[in-house]
Amino acid sequence: MRRGKVAFLWDVGSGPARLEFPDFPIDDNRWHSIYVTRFGNIGSVTVKEMSATQKPPPKTSKSSGSANVLDINNSTLMFVGGLGGQVKKSPAVKVTHFKGCMGEAFLNGQSIGLWNYIEREGKCHGCFGSPQNEDSSFHFDGSGYSVVEKPLRATVTHIIMLFSTFSTNGLLLYLTSNGTKDFLSIELVHGRVKVTIDLGSGPLALVTDQRYNNGTWYKIAFQRNRKQGLLAVIDAYNTSYKETKQGETPGASSDLNRLDKDPIYVGGLPRSRVGRKGVTSKSYVGCIKNLEISRSTFDLLRNSYGVRKGCILEPIRSASFLKGGYVELPPRSLSPESELLATFATTNNSGIILAALGRHGKNQQAQGPFFSIMLIEGNIEVHVNPGDGASLRRALLQAPMGTYGDGQEHSISLIRSGRIITVQLDETNPVEMNLGPSMESTTINVSNLYVGGVPEGEGTVMPKTRRSFHGCIRNLVFDMELLDFSRAFGYEQVDLDTCLLSERPELALRGVDGERPPESRLLPSPQQCAVDGAPEYVPDAHQFGLTQGSHLVLPFNQLAVRKRLSVQLRIRTFASSGLIYYMAHQNQVDYAALQLHGGHLHFMFDLGKGRTKVSHPALLSDGQWHTVKTEYFKRKGFVMVDGQESPMVTTVGDGTALDVEGKLYLGGLPSDYRSRNTAVITHSIPACIGAVTLNGRQLDKDSPVSASAVARCYAEAQEGTFFEGSGYAALVKEGYKVRSDVNITLEFRTSSENGVLLGISSAKVDAIGLEIVNGKLLFHVNNGAGRITATYEPRATNSLCDGKWHSLQANKSKHRVVLIVDGDAVRAESPHVQSTSVDTNNPIYVGGYPADVKQNCLSSQTSFRGCLRKLTLTKGPQVQPCDFSRAFDLQGVFPHSCPRAEP
Repeated sequence: MRRGKVAFLWDVGSGPARLEFPDFPIDDNRWHSIYVTRFGNIGSVTVKEMSATQKPPPKTSKSSGSANVLDINNSTLMFVGGLGGQVKKSPAVKVTHFKGCMGEAFLNGQSIGLWNYIEREGKCHGCFGSPQNEDSSFHFDGSGYSVVEKPLRATVTHIIMLFSTFSTNGLLLYLTSNGTKDFLSIELVHGRVKVTIDLGSGPLALVTDQRYNNGTWYKIAFQRNRKQGLLAVIDAYNTSYKETKQGETPGASSDLNRLDKDPIYVGGLPRSRVGRKGVTSKSYVGCIKNLEISRSTFDLLRNSYGVRKGCILEPIRSASFLKGGYVELPPRSLSPESELLATFATTNNSGIILAALGRHGKNQQAQGPFFSIMLIEGNIEVHVNPGDGASLRRALLQAPMGTYGDGQEHSISLIRSGRIITVQLDETNPVEMNLGPSMESTTINVSNLYVGGVPEGEGTVMPKTRRSFHGCIRNLVFDMELLDFSRAFGYEQVDLDTCLLSERPELALRGVDGERPPESRLLPSPQQCAVDGAPEYVPDAHQFGLTQGSHLVLPFNQLAVRKRLSVQLRIRTFASSGLIYYMAHQNQVDYAALQLHGGHLHFMFDLGKGRTKVSHPALLSDGQWHTVKTEYFKRKGFVMVDGQESPMVTTVGDGTALDVEGKLYLGGLPSDYRSRNTAVITHSIPACIGAVTLNGRQLDKDSPVSASAVARCYAEAQEGTFFEGSGYAALVKEGYKVRSDVNITLEFRTSSENGVLLGISSAKVDAIGLEIVNGKLLFHVNNGAGRITATYEPRATNSLCDGKWHSLQANKSKHRVVLIVDGDAVRAESPHVQSTSVDTNNPIYVGGYPADVKQNCLSSQTSFRGCLRKLTLTKGPQVQPCDFSRAFDLQGVFPHSCPRAEP
């Protein structure tokens, strides 16, 4: 924000671009939403006041040059509210701090927890106001549905609902009976509202003339009195508008026969349930509110999947093609000055990414115009037939690493300038094709635009392949417009608004849509648990980062460093930040420090006249050993990593001597030490450090002035935390509230058949627990009405204790639980559907728990032996990552240090 106006700046390698939204300022003490998108070198920004119902049209611009990929990696940091003092900003960025309130932030649809920061500078406080409003609407993301129950009179039906969507097709409501032909459906078909009802003697279909998929709220009212049906669609904001359709069901039947417990589906159907003939959709992307069936209202979140509270109709930019499907979008012709961009990811080597067919192509005549982008045997091929009767034009982009089917995201751009089409993959060398002089100003007209594949019988004009794409396609841009998949004419076998490379387990609501399909019956193969070997240790090295205050304080001659400081050490870490060493005067005016930030080394020293900073470009957080040297001498400073020197930096100010105490703080600072230098990271680095010398002299690490939470280093290490099988880690001392929904993810490896993974328990009965018992993995939940358990039993005996890494996801949603281990899902649910909340306000115990602590959802007291990593608890937008070095009680647990298993 500059002068009250919001500006979006970006640079993808060819120079910075600045795009301002000038329509109104935001410095008026009101809540605003800012929407920013970038794809390739195209950026857009929109600003909306929270109270406004419609989003203003975006401002759009392009950055200069041909670069279109923003290079990031696992060490990339995101700053909110300002820039850290250690960050070198672009000269194009004029403002570095923000004063005000932020309610929430999302990056690529994922919530950013504004309090789950890695580091913070300055004062940050909570805001008294909140931008969230009460909303009675529900958003359906196209992957699931909601289920309600309601006894209905056989002779009369009365349904009212409000909906808002951009989707062309979608199933709004569906009710049927398992024992009769009778059913009723309300759906969108090509934007029109369609009600179909069959009382057993044939269907009556009522279809509106107008389309209603424009993002406005509309009210549907359907009434039936025996055979007579009346449909009305009313504009929710302009009630004077009303379209009605009426009709009579055929045949003699006049009753809608169904059982009181037969489910009523809202917003979609389970994949396992087949809709009746005439029902065209099984899913819905959009919003529904105020559903009323025979004067009863419903909470659509209660028994649902793929549904969330509130309505934000964002365009859908991604689609997953996993079953040979396709998406048909409104056609876009290739004009003489046009541009097409897309991103894809797949592990297959062949498939159609995009196919645009002219009307002759639809009639299967080879001379029809078309253009297509295909993955053929790992390479990209672009085919263009302008329809001029000449031969097919073809461009081949070979993958530099052998295949583009490598599971990574790749960006493709197709730019037409007159007769020349230029195609580029990522930022490799572009390839050109010439359409010929006759096509200089001629548009290649198409009548059908398909993404990910083509329908059966289509695409016969296309050579090479008609195989559907398998993977994810997203961010499809045509002439600077991001296309919206929710406005598709139609799609088959596609998961919209996802980006998957393989099928996810179907989280259907068991007990409503039938039993799970039987597992394939494989004979379990006998397998023994892995045998733990005694770990080997690195001599003359120490592991830090076991707590936030891990450290050694080593004495040295302070006079020896006044004119020259040279520190050399060896380091191995997986971490991206932490303090490696620090020394300072008692008043902390003079100091020297080496720290890791963003995976890179930063050497800072101050001779009393100003801070000097030297950085090194090498990435250290790779788990490998590195030799590091830092030196200041004769007003110059540098950092060396594995023999590669950084540029020399001249000392700031006119100071000539480094006056510090004779104490080297190695690996971190004592918890009671208060650093006055805000640029210095104070938490201990999770790293193994050894062979420390100061001005060429070996320091005596066996006689430290102070030592805390330091351990030996494993000779072979992996990322993770080691539990030795005798203790536990206790997190969130103030108490964790499980409530109705929680999603737990972690990875583990062990050589034991039994062990506690996680437990959260109240003093009463409410609790959740994860444990391994006799080689099986159990997820227990007690909402207060009795324990329910999802049990994962591996097909091969003892395969969980094979010493290899296994992934785990435990999801609790009201009275249902899902446990996914290595991609295989098991489910359970409580018969007490009214009891949905685990009422806890208690610590999280991982790997075990104290003898005097009650755990109502754990049957074992055996502590876990092995390694854990990537433990996260998620509740909607609230993410609770678990850093074991921040545990308030740690027994027999060694954070950020895991001995490598035998291969």
